[in-house]
Amino acid sequence: MEKNTQKPTLKTKKYISSIFIIIVALFVGISIRIGYLQFVRGYELSTKAAAQQTKDKVISSKRGIIYDRNKNILALSASVDTVTCTPSEIKKEKLDEICRELSLILEMDEKDLREKLTQNSSYVIIKQKITPEQSEKIRNLHYNGIYLTEDAKRYYPYGSFASHIIGFVGTDNQGLNGVEMVYDKYLKGVPGRVITAKDSTGSDMPYQYEKYINAENGLNVVLTIDETIQHYAEKHLEDAIKQYDVRNGAVCIIMDAKTGEILAMATKPDYDLNSPFTLNDPKMIELVNSLTGEERNKALSDARNKMWRNKAVVDTYEPGSTYKTFVAAAALEENVVKVDDQFDCNGYMKVANYRISCHKTSGHGHLTFAQGVKSSCNPVFMQIGANLGKTKFMRYHRLFGFTDTTGFDLPGEAEGVFYTTNSFNTTELATSSFGQGFQVTPLQMIAAMTAITNDGIIVKPRIVKELIDDNGTVVRAFEKEEVRRAISKDTAKTVRELLETVVSEGTAKNAYIKGYRVAGKTGTSEKFPRNMGLYVASFLGFAPANDPEIIGLVMLDEPAGAHMGGQIAAPTFQKIFDDTLRYLNIDPQYTESEENEIEITIPNVVEKNVKEAEEILASMQLKCKTVGLNNSEDVVILKQIPTGGTVVPAGSTVMLYTSESADEAVMIPSVVGKSISEANSILANAGLNMKISGKSSTETDNNSYIGAQNPPAGEIAAPGTVVTVDILNSDVH
Repeated sequence: MEKNTQKPTLKTKKYISSIFIIIVALFVGISIRIGYLQFVRGYELSTKAAAQQTKDKVISSKRGIIYDRNKNILALSASVDTVTCTPSEIKKEKLDEICRELSLILEMDEKDLREKLTQNSSYVIIKQKITPEQSEKIRNLHYNGIYLTEDAKRYYPYGSFASHIIGFVGTDNQGLNGVEMVYDKYLKGVPGRVITAKDSTGSDMPYQYEKYINAENGLNVVLTIDETIQHYAEKHLEDAIKQYDVRNGAVCIIMDAKTGEILAMATKPDYDLNSPFTLNDPKMIELVNSLTGEERNKALSDARNKMWRNKAVVDTYEPGSTYKTFVAAAALEENVVKVDDQFDCNGYMKVANYRISCHKTSGHGHLTFAQGVKSSCNPVFMQIGANLGKTKFMRYHRLFGFTDTTGFDLPGEAEGVFYTTNSFNTTELATSSFGQGFQVTPLQMIAAMTAITNDGIIVKPRIVKELIDDNGTVVRAFEKEEVRRAISKDTAKTVRELLETVVSEGTAKNAYIKGYRVAGKTGTSEKFPRNMGLYVASFLGFAPANDPEIIGLVMLDEPAGAHMGGQIAAPTFQKIFDDTLRYLNIDPQYTESEENEIEITIPNVVEKNVKEAEEILASMQLKCKTVGLNNSEDVVILKQIPTGGTVVPAGSTVMLYTSESADEAVMIPSVVGKSISEANSILANAGLNMKISGKSSTETDNNSYIGAQNPPAGEIAAPGTVVTVDILNSDVH
């Protein structure tokens, strides 16, 4: 049989080719589409698939606690609920009812609620951090698709206490200021999740299709702050603001002189951490409320930022004479002056074309360098500044840390402002020698003082002691950090001795504390623009002078009336340090004159007979006056004023009462502004006892006067009541 050898026609070939091209084109198209879906839209589509097939709920982690150094709680998170919904689970016929009920409970607009309840999403937050009462009402409604998720709300037990240190969090529990912000990554922890499979109708699948990822709690932060010392600083700073009419805020820092740990850092005015966005300055509230639109928004933002500013860290000021501490140290270190070098002060000094005055315009006359430090003489410091020269002066300014930040833990630390090499001329050198013409921060000042208290080595200030977990295990400890050596050990010792005389004999007498060797320097600087009557008063000191334990700085910005550091900052420092030194159980070191001044602890003679009580008091160098029957050995004392345990000067009078109805009343007179002898006479004539606070009466002189009294004038008290008086010295700067 003959084989068919007929070849395919051209038409057939074209047909086959067309089929092949179509198949290749389809294959290429499908490949491109698959590639596009796989690589370009793969993440998007897989996410959508997961959203359709699963429901993902976030479980908030517990934010860590913030403690003081003694583990007192300063910030913690309380459990609250957040309302969420899964729109696909909400029955349409119930939508109107749900909107109505939830709007009433949550105080939300129905329209906003409806938008949330109808979103194309598997997880929608309706409202965060609702009250327990709101949670209970929603729980009782039993609506499908509406859920209560456990959340946490930050709570600050002491309100405004240490507000500029602690900071606060936003609605999402993220730290927005202070330690809350800087240590947010440690405090916030890691949120958990519940992932639940859904069926085709959007309903939850059985339990076996659920995956639970545990939340990890945040670490707890232990601060170096001591709650008690912080309270002392805040209380006395508030009192100073009221007493001296301080109009632009105030600062107090207390630091461990050896380790750099901040024991207290108070900035006033402060704000309520539980309501950090609420303004507390009536003037600013009035200003903001008078504006509208963008002007109001900007004014509100500016007012809040000012309220949140930590003046101790962020703001700069001219240090005034407190800076003489470091000029003296530099001059002694460079051997351009000795303690007994001689100087003359006629009340001013001519520098270039300027006549620069001393605070004592009549002049200090002939004096040694040590006396120049004690009397805070500007011409003496201008001369030693000139002897140092511009290059060395600037080098020590840098060495003491005034041109850099300290690296402190709180946000926004300023660097300070000083002259450039080209702008630092003879006149600038002269004024800088007594602390004017440049800017520093309070934190830089107290950090620099560690060179004096720590044998020449600057220690970095820090506010966090350690991070611990919920079991109390230390995860990370922050140790003492030495920055650099600024001066020698011998120079530091000499400066400490000089600064002690400033308090015991010089311009800082109002910082004196009986039994404690306080050292330090006052400062008064006039703000720009000059001649406007705006001042900064400050005091920088430490104690005990021979072995410093704590350093303190008080800065009062724009006091009205009295404005010298020695007049207002030193006595404020004295009150804070008096409380703090006793609280820390630092042993007093009495001078011979202090030891000779006897104070008596009054014994309790209640229920003893009159004769026995009088004999006991007389044997202890105390006077007494008996009110009521006193002619029988059978008559006993029913009440005494002052009560047993009260400490009073020898020779004080104790009132003894033998009858409950024998009470007398005395209106306490005012002795503020009086001399000590005048005050003692006035109070004695009123039947009251006087006690001098902090200062020894043997340390007072003709320049001493009563600065404050407690109880205040006008109060009614029983005879024998002790009136405690604060002694101030008018010969200060």
